[in-house]
Amino acid sequence: MDPKKLKWIMSYNDRRIGMKEGAVKETEGNNMEEDEPLHRYHRQSYPSEIFQTLEEMKMESILTDLILSTEDGLSLHVHSLVMAAVSSVIQQKLRERDGDEKEILLRLGPEVNGSGLAAVVELAYTGVITSLNKDNITQIQTAAVSLGAQRVMELFLEQEMDIHNCLDVASFAEAYGMADLLELAEDFVLRRFQEISATPKFQDLPAEKLLQFLRCDALSTPSELAVFRAVVTWVEADPTERLPQAEELMRAVRFPFMTFREFREVRAVNLSMECSGEVEVELYKSALKEFGFGISDRVVRQRVRHPKDALVLVGGDELQPDMGQRLPSKQLWFANSLRSGTGLVKEIEWRLLGEMPDQARFRHGVGVLDGQLYVAGGCHFYAKSDTMKSVYRYDPEKNHWKRLADLHELRSNFMLVVSGDSLYAVGGDKDINTNLDSVEKYSPETDTWSFCHPLDQALSGHAATVWGGEIFISGGFNCKYECLVSMFLYHPERGTTYLAEMTHDRAQHCMESLNNRFYVAGGVCNLRKYYTDQLVCEMYNPVSDIWTVFTPLPIPHVGAASAILEERLYILGGYCQEDYNNVNIDEADMYIQSIKSTPANVTDKEHILTVDQLLWPNG
Repeated sequence: MDPKKLKWIMSYNDRRIGMKEGAVKETEGNNMEEDEPLHRYHRQSYPSEIFQTLEEMKMESILTDLILSTEDGLSLHVHSLVMAAVSSVIQQKLRERDGDEKEILLRLGPEVNGSGLAAVVELAYTGVITSLNKDNITQIQTAAVSLGAQRVMELFLEQEMDIHNCLDVASFAEAYGMADLLELAEDFVLRRFQEISATPKFQDLPAEKLLQFLRCDALSTPSELAVFRAVVTWVEADPTERLPQAEELMRAVRFPFMTFREFREVRAVNLSMECSGEVEVELYKSALKEFGFGISDRVVRQRVRHPKDALVLVGGDELQPDMGQRLPSKQLWFANSLRSGTGLVKEIEWRLLGEMPDQARFRHGVGVLDGQLYVAGGCHFYAKSDTMKSVYRYDPEKNHWKRLADLHELRSNFMLVVSGDSLYAVGGDKDINTNLDSVEKYSPETDTWSFCHPLDQALSGHAATVWGGEIFISGGFNCKYECLVSMFLYHPERGTTYLAEMTHDRAQHCMESLNNRFYVAGGVCNLRKYYTDQLVCEMYNPVSDIWTVFTPLPIPHVGAASAILEERLYILGGYCQEDYNNVNIDEADMYIQSIKSTPANVTDKEHILTVDQLLWPNG
C-alpha cells in the first residue's frame, strides 16, 4: 500500500476530529444553548473508502495480526478486529488474548477448506460474497459455522430462500438463535402460505409450528378455504398420528370468512376415522357453529387476517354546488383485502389511518417506495394561487410524517410514479390555465429533485403506469386543454417514444397494469367545445402495441381512483361531467361485488394506490 495514501486517510480523520473539537469550543465560547442543533457533515463514499483501504492493507499485510489457516494449505493474514465483526469465535479469541501476544494463529479443522474460508473473509472486508454458487455453498456454510459467522449464513439464506426451503431456513434460524433471520423466514411463510402449503416440506411441519402460523393475523391467503385445505393436506400426510391434533388446528381456521359455496367444500371433506380403535374425530364439528349467525361481529373483526396488500386513500375533495361548502380532506383511510360477509357478500372495511400534516389537498401525487408513502403537490383549494409544491413522506411503522424537499415547480393534476429507486413527477397543471411539460426526479438518498428530459408537449390530467421498469403515459389534456388519444413510453433521459393511439380520446381517467395488460377506464372526452363523460374502456397489450375495447362503464367516473388488489381492478369514486354529481364509492366498483362502509370525500383520482407489504399501525 502507498504510505502516502495511509497518511492522507489518517490526516483526514485528524482534520475531522479537529473540526468537531473546534465546533465544541466555539459552542462553549458563545455560551450556546445545549439544545442548539448539531450540524453534521459527511462524505457518502467515506465507508467504502475505508473498506477499500483495509482490503489493500490486508493484501500487503500491513498491521495484520491474525493468521487463519486450513489443512488444505491456505493461510490468510488478516486484521483481527475486522474479522471479529463477523465471527464470534474470533471475538472470543480477542477477549482471551495475552497482552504481549502480537499475533493470533487460528488453525481450522479438516472440515473447513480454503474456498469456504476465503468467502467468509471476503464478506468481512467487503460485505458481499462474489463467489457464492451452488457448487461451494456447503464449503462456505461449513466455514461460517466453524467461525461462528452468523452473518454469512444469514446472507446466504436470505438470498437463496424460496417456497421450497423457507421452512428449513426458519428451523435453522431458530436452532442457532438468529432472531432477525427467523423473523424474515416466518414472514416469508406467512406471505406465501398458500404456495408453501403445496410443497412436500409443509407436510413435515410440526403441529405446534403450523398452529402458530394459523393463529397469526398476518397470514395472507386469497381465501380462508386455502387455509382449510392446507390443514387437510397436513393431516392426510399421516392421519393416524395427526387426527388427534386436527380438531385444535381446525379451530384456528376462520370459517366465518368463507362463502356458502366455499363451506360446501368443507362439508364434503370427510376425514372422520377411528383413532386408537375407538375415538372418532369429526374435523369440522365446530365449523358449523362458527359459520352460522351465532358468532358476533366483534369477534369476526378481531379475527380478520391482515393482507399483504392494502388500499390507501389520501386526501381528495367532494364536489358541492356551493363552492363555500367544498372542503378538501386531510384524512388517510385504508382498507384490508376482501373478506366474506354473510353468505356470498364480499366486503371491504375502511378504517381511518390519520391525517396529513400541512394543508388538505386534492389533485396531488401519491407513490410508495421502500414501504414509505410519498405525497406531493396538488391543490389546497380552488383558486389560481392554490397549487402546491410541498412533499411529505409517511412511515407507517413509526406512524410519522416527514417534510421533504419541495418540488421545483407548482404541480397539480399530475402523475407521481415510482420506477427503480426514484420517484417521477410527470407534467400537470402549474395553475388553472397553464399545464407543464417538465418532469422531475426525486432521490430519497439525497432528498433532492432534479429535472429530467421534458415531455414532447405540456400535459395534465393524464394517466401513467410502470411496466417492466418503463413509464407508460396515456391521454390527458394538451396545452389547449383538448383530450388526447396518445399513448407513449417516457424515458427520463431520452424522452418520448410514441406508441399506438387509443381508440378514444380521454383525460382525467385511470390506467392500471394487470397480467401484462394495461386497462384504461373513465374520464372525459371532447364534445365540440365542451367535455362529456367517457364510458368506453380499453385494454392495451404492450408487447403487440394493440388496443382492444372491452365492456364500457355503466356510470361515469371522472377523476376516479383506481388500484389493483388481489388480481382485480378497482374503479372507485369520481364524478359525472354532465351534472357534476359525485359517484359514491358504494356504487363505484364495476368488476367485483359491492363495497360497504366507505369514507366520504373520496372523488379525486390521485388518492388511492396499492401498497405492497406495508404494515399499518394498529392492524
